[in-house]
Amino acid sequence: MPDHEAYSGIAALSICEALLLALNDAKVLPESEILGVLKDASATHENADGSEADLETHKAVASLINRILSGGDFSRK
Repeated sequence: MPDHEAYSGIAALSICEALLLALNDAKVLPESEILGVLKDASATHENADGSEADLETHKAVASLINRILSGGDFSRK
């Protein structure tokens, strides 16, 4: 059975990345602001509260955002 939640998350990430790149291309936001948005998003998840399961999810999300920040994924492919 397909994992529609996973597909939705991947689609959302792709759309957001494309929007951030478009905002940079249109000179609406400089790269430094885009990186700031990503850092804020990561910090939100790093500092989240909740159950053990919630904390595990937040940690994984923060890790993914930090990988994007490290330069591996926030680029045109």
